[in-house]
Amino acid sequence: MIVRKRLAIFAALIAPAVLLAPDQPWLVLGLVVVAVLAVWLVDWFLTPDPSKIAISRELPKSLALDRAGTAGWVVTNSSGRPASLAFADEFAPSLNVTTRRAALELDRGRTATVETDIEPTRRGRFEIGELAVRLDGPLGFAGRQQARWLPQELRVLPRFPSRAEAELRLRRSRLDMGLRSARMRGGGSEFEQLRDFTVDDEFRKIDWSATARANRMIVRTYRTERNQTVINIMDNGRLMAGQVAGVPRVEHAMDAIMAVTTVAVGLGDRTGLLIFDKTVRTAVSASARSTQLTSVTNAMYDIEPELAESDYHSAFTEVLVRFSRRTMLIIHTELVEQTINDFLLPALPLLTRSHIVVIAAVRDPEIEAWATDVPANAEEAHRHAAATASLAGRLRATAELRRAGATVIDAPPGKLAARLMDHYLDVKAKGKL
Repeated sequence: MIVRKRLAIFAALIAPAVLLAPDQPWLVLGLVVVAVLAVWLVDWFLTPDPSKIAISRELPKSLALDRAGTAGWVVTNSSGRPASLAFADEFAPSLNVTTRRAALELDRGRTATVETDIEPTRRGRFEIGELAVRLDGPLGFAGRQQARWLPQELRVLPRFPSRAEAELRLRRSRLDMGLRSARMRGGGSEFEQLRDFTVDDEFRKIDWSATARANRMIVRTYRTERNQTVINIMDNGRLMAGQVAGVPRVEHAMDAIMAVTTVAVGLGDRTGLLIFDKTVRTAVSASARSTQLTSVTNAMYDIEPELAESDYHSAFTEVLVRFSRRTMLIIHTELVEQTINDFLLPALPLLTRSHIVVIAAVRDPEIEAWATDVPANAEEAHRHAAATASLAGRLRATAELRRAGATVIDAPPGKLAARLMDHYLDVKAKGKL
């Protein structure tokens, strides 16, 4: 039951009637109260029952962080009376909806649709549940309100700013490597078939045993090897919570992971994912299915960095258990000298003995700027010294990792995904996997 502001105004307007009967003020006051209650009860009785108003919420199943979407409500008046209604829905502030409220005048038996834009500013899993609907009486004195429980989930996926670059590299690689549906026969490392010699073939491709059996010139054809494996290993510890260019390091890693997955799966290779901090958080088995990018994205979208030291040894042991075949392992982490020396380097030999190991990190251009600026005061001098020491430690950590057998790709923001894709394509082209 709702008391509207108009009822208070009505009561204020008729209250001076008490002054017209100074001998019997209590009687007149009682009549005023009765009149106010009467009009309120009549209006409340004429107000449609909220349960007769059907409301359904329409949400996209998922939404990328850098893309806008639309949510909507479908409202149907089944009460048999015209309805003046308003509703308010439950949306987290970071979903940044244009509006979560609406007011409608709806005739009986009619349906209306209301839409709002969503531009999320934070990725993750969002539970949207309660919706409140309020109906006003035709006189404007009373109303009815009801809360509805409409549980739904909205998944906000990570940004993928490197999508266009990944698709461009994939198209180029398919041309270069002969992985189109009409494959170009020729170079590669995986045997494809035997066929008759043509004038365009190289003599080194002649299969002399097959030639002797067939009594005509036979050549072997090869294609670029497929079904190789690339595993992204994402450090989700405290170092990855720091921001670079206004975005947490873990977000840069996610973009690079999605880019490498797009290209590798498109070229027929198997990709997988392992996320760890002080324990292994989640793992996606290696696969070359076309849906692998979706599987990888769904495994990452609601992951938040754990503010604790990461356990590289346990994570790498898990990798060895899952992937015994020679694999390209891309470890997304941060190059802090003490952490690298104390935790990553002691565990790295577990992987470098039988796998190709790539360490991927994002440089902070702000620290680089501090190290190159000429300080103008004591505060800037202190900042300059700290930045210089940080960069020197980063270079030492990079050198140690390379001596341990890993390739290090330390790229500025926005360039990590491209550098990793190019390195993967180079390794693949040279047949190192």
